[in-house]
Amino acid sequence: MKIAIGNDHTAIEMKQEIQKFLEEQGYEVLNLGTDEAVSCDYPIYGEKVGRAVVDGQADLGIAICGTGVGISLAANKVKGVRACVCSEPYTAKLSRMHNDSNVLAFGARVIGVEMAKMITQTWLDASFEGGRHQRRVDMIMDIENK
Repeated sequence: MKIAIGNDHTAIEMKQEIQKFLEEQGYEVLNLGTDEAVSCDYPIYGEKVGRAVVDGQADLGIAICGTGVGISLAANKVKGVRACVCSEPYTAKLSRMHNDSNVLAFGARVIGVEMAKMITQTWLDASFEGGRHQRRVDMIMDIENK
């Protein structure tokens, strides 16, 4: 499985730690984030991650900025992306099971690296349940298509 990961300048170290964590588990990682500690614009990287997922360059995406909010908003502007901001594992799990999230976002200024690893692992281990949740995901996608 290939995972696209993107970040702004606030999340370089966290991105590197998560990338290493994923690669140690056998995931292929597509690094779409910055590695330069110079102020940059998170929407660029949110869009890159979203497009990589939707275009099939990656199966899933992870987007990291200061809070996770801005970069997730940018990713969600890409048609077909269902990005969620998670600061703990339970929300990450349910975002996959009930919302079929395909991009995970979190904030490097909000959570630590070990929590980010737990959230990432929980998110990756969960899978979409379908059933009644499919109808709701379809409703979300219908809104996007209006």
